Amino acid sequence: MLYLVGLGLADETDITVKGLNIVKTAARVYLEAYTSILLVNRETLEAYYGRSVIIADREMVESSSDQILAEADTSDVAFLVVGDPFGATTHTDLVLRARELNIPVRNIPNASIMSAIGSTGLQLYNFGQTVSMVFFTDSWKPSSFYDRIKENRDIGLHTLVLLDIKIKEQSLENLARGKKIFEPPRYMTVSQCAEQMIEIEGQRAEGVYGPDSLAIGVARIGAETQRMKVGSLQQLTGVDMGSPLHSLVLLGKRTHDLERDFIREFAVDADVFDSIWKRDYAGKQ
Repeated sequence: MLYLVGLGLADETDITVKGLNIVKTAARVYLEAYTSILLVNRETLEAYYGRSVIIADREMVESSSDQILAEADTSDVAFLVVGDPFGATTHTDLVLRARELNIPVRNIPNASIMSAIGSTGLQLYNFGQTVSMVFFTDSWKPSSFYDRIKENRDIGLHTLVLLDIKIKEQSLENLARGKKIFEPPRYMTVSQCAEQMIEIEGQRAEGVYGPDSLAIGVARIGAETQRMKVGSLQQLTGVDMGSPLHSLVLLGKRTHDLERDFIREFAVDADVFDSIWKRDYAGKQ
């Protein structure tokens, strides 16, 4: 059996009881280590689980999945995923490959950013499509996220923006030369995301949002050090949310008064928040 085990969002104790029992008895335990990260390292997990954990990087999961699936038809293999196992399409692909080999699969769900974002006080059924924000380069500044945000904004819905992480990535130079030299990990911050969003609005100029649009920056959601800041995109370009992981929510125009009351507590500047709310959001529900 291949078990896909969700780990939750913060530390070693977020695993479910059911998931922990599977980890303790599985023949092999893999940790997917590139679509997201926990706030603790592998050694902490191993100490808590009482098991050794094999790191599964992007290359192993996407190109060498046979290593993970080996003998899973006769023994149990646990594949650990930060958040919920089906939060990334990569894991759907792994399940399909297991099916081709007639390996039974079982999913052990857990909290993910998609549900935990409710900690902001925004109502989950008022969210539209989730989008991703990648690190821009001088020659590559994709803006497909902008079109999805526009669709959400047209019907007044919030947009959850997932921020880029770079783990075990190669530079273009090393990639071209076939050198397996990897860049240091990078994690996008709320301020970087806000800057890039403003830059793309400046290029597209369709009025989907602007520097004064209200947004919520969140960091380390689900952890004891969880932090939230609410303000205009321009204000969020200047906030320091600390260590990763970060996410951002762009408020929809249908934001309810109860949601406003909840998020105002985290305003960078309450007077500025009130002014923007009155001008752009009040009475638009």
